[in-house]
Amino acid sequence: MSADLRDQFSRPLRDLRISVTDRCNFRCPYCMPKEVFGADHSFLKQNQLVSLPELARIVSAFRQLGVEKVRLTGGEPLLRADLPDFVRVLKQDLGMPEVALTTNGWLLEKQATALKAAGLDRLNVSVDSLDETKAGLMNGLGFSVSRVLRGIDAAAALGLPVKINCVVQHGVNDDELLTLCDYFRERGHALRFIEFMDVGNTNHWTSDQVVPALAIIAQIHQRWPIEAISPAYRGEVAARYRYRDGKGEIGIISSVTEPFCKDCHRARLSADGQLYTCLFAAKGHDILARLRTGISDPELSDYIAGIWRGRHDRYSDERAELIAKKEPRTKVEMSYIGG
Repeated sequence: MSADLRDQFSRPLRDLRISVTDRCNFRCPYCMPKEVFGADHSFLKQNQLVSLPELARIVSAFRQLGVEKVRLTGGEPLLRADLPDFVRVLKQDLGMPEVALTTNGWLLEKQATALKAAGLDRLNVSVDSLDETKAGLMNGLGFSVSRVLRGIDAAAALGLPVKINCVVQHGVNDDELLTLCDYFRERGHALRFIEFMDVGNTNHWTSDQVVPALAIIAQIHQRWPIEAISPAYRGEVAARYRYRDGKGEIGIISSVTEPFCKDCHRARLSADGQLYTCLFAAKGHDILARLRTGISDPELSDYIAGIWRGRHDRYSDERAELIAKKEPRTKVEMSYIGG
């Protein structure tokens, strides 16, 4: 199978994001609000999850189709006990060039050593506020941000490159942008601000909660002059800016005000083996069911290739028109397929 696989808009397949669990120990309102994901919520059972051998077969098929990077997400991926084993399989057995992890950081301090030893290349940690009260509100359960910061320090001390993800919401944490920049630029970590997105159906998204990328850039530039720099690779989701004083960089992910659908080369696999070709998709393709019916590896590659060739997703480009039409749209929840 040729690695030059293209979708309907000639976008290649290069990046696979895998949700290894649908469970999370946080209840962030913009992702997994506790009024929806409460004590009576039904999470996946063990036999519904993709096992490590099954994950290895699926990723091997994607590797043959041109995927060069795997990002492990959730839910919260560090809740999955065999995660370091999976990282080791990805790096040593499958030869994946880059394996990254996105985490809320709560369990990172204890697990950083095992992840580094397994071969993890880099990680992103979510920090939406440095204020204890506000951080507790944003993680939904009152958890202290100080433990997350210790996890970041532990990973960095091992030599793991760390980026910080911050979802910005108007009237919630947009007064902390400079505080966050100051803290992380002094520690050498790139900070990525993410516009609040209308992922899923439960986060009560409205457009007036979005802090536009240009407003974020202007505020930071006024305090520390910054300048745009080129993407590290085609399809990089964050627009990059470096501080002119040489103290690192920031990134802006602007899916709402400046969509980047035209360069999106990411596929997403849910914890129960559904393949989604867009973060805002309504339906997936059941890879796991086909795997468990005895499909061969070549047949699996052909099936995935057919899905990608037929892909024509560009929701962020179409968002304004769909909202104006007030057309109801059901979308998969972020906690189900990761960010």
